[in-house]
Amino acid sequence: MRRRLINSTLAVVLVVIAVFGVSLVIVETRTIENSAQESVESEALRLLSIVDGRLIGGEAVTPKVLSEQITTDRYARITVPGQSAPLEIGDRPSGGVIAAEERGAKGVTVRVEESHGTVGREIGRTLLIILAVALLAVAAAVILAVRQAHRLAAPLTDLAETAERLGSGDPRPRHRRYGVPELDRVADVLDASAERIARMLTAERRLAADASHQLRTPLTALSMRLEEITLTDEPETVKEEATIALAQVERLTDVVQRLLTNSRDPRSGSAVAFDLDEVVKQQIEEWRPASRSEGRAIVRSGKKGLRAVGTPGAVAQVLATLIENSLMHGGGTVALRTRVTGNQAVVEVSDEGPGVPADLGARVFERTVSGRNSTGLGLAVARDLAEADGGRLELLQQQPPIFALFLSREADSAHET
Repeated sequence: MRRRLINSTLAVVLVVIAVFGVSLVIVETRTIENSAQESVESEALRLLSIVDGRLIGGEAVTPKVLSEQITTDRYARITVPGQSAPLEIGDRPSGGVIAAEERGAKGVTVRVEESHGTVGREIGRTLLIILAVALLAVAAAVILAVRQAHRLAAPLTDLAETAERLGSGDPRPRHRRYGVPELDRVADVLDASAERIARMLTAERRLAADASHQLRTPLTALSMRLEEITLTDEPETVKEEATIALAQVERLTDVVQRLLTNSRDPRSGSAVAFDLDEVVKQQIEEWRPASRSEGRAIVRSGKKGLRAVGTPGAVAQVLATLIENSLMHGGGTVALRTRVTGNQAVVEVSDEGPGVPADLGARVFERTVSGRNSTGLGLAVARDLAEADGGRLELLQQQPPIFALFLSREADSAHET
């Protein structure tokens, strides 16, 4: 592309120089020839007036006197009536000449000649000047063409590299502009595309990370339930455990659907009124085998008969995350307590462990923040699930840890246990 731009620019410049250069040469040649002719005629008239003046004054007309009145590279021939031979001044040129002849009132004839070579040399000097100017114009055109080609080609090369980076999976926008409206428009489009691709990739990676983390919890509980089935021979127990396992599979399906929904629109909740006791009871039953294997207990206290507004599957997933964190990072008994504050139903999850480190208290719900060797996604995803239904998840106390899930409450029909 650079070569084409340079070649096209040079072609235009050469055409302009050829058209105007030839015209200028023709004009200058004619001007020089006309000027030489006018100069010879002027000199012939001047000599004629000098000769006539001397004749009228009775002065002698000699070559010595007249030689001082004529240009050195010219030849003059003066014919005076009454003189046997004409007066000649200078050397008569050979070849082509430029001549002028004037006749005076007393019959005096003056002829002035100049060699055409003198005019040719003047024309040659003029042509050299024109050629030098043309060469300078060509050199300037080459420099400007190279700079312009670089100015246009470099942004295009840069834009091609940006497009290649997008195609290779690097969606970072470059935010470079080039001072050319058309190229800047292309850069704007590429940067906007890069930002959209970056958002899409971020959403996909977040979905994959959330799914891998959130599915691990119900799958762990389901595997424990299946282990309970394999360890018993009582049909009633097998049936009961299988029923619970099927319910867990349904909740697992709900978790997957919930994650997909949140990946499209984090605020697209499907809140309904539900029995909060059922969700709390179901989670205690699911995690009791895991707690027994750790030699720990899960207990429940507080108000019963609460009906909250939210998505049961999402609430169950939030509680599962809190219980799993208590079993993994905490110690002692895991306690679930339900209570009422204002128009909200609250489920608190606590344990008797060391709690949340002081340096992580304000950041515990941030992604990738973890006090131990875990992903740090659980609490962040749990908070997103709670907020999608208009609730919120908070850390009420760091040591011992108390996490609270706040949900809108439908009615206030509850009693203490």
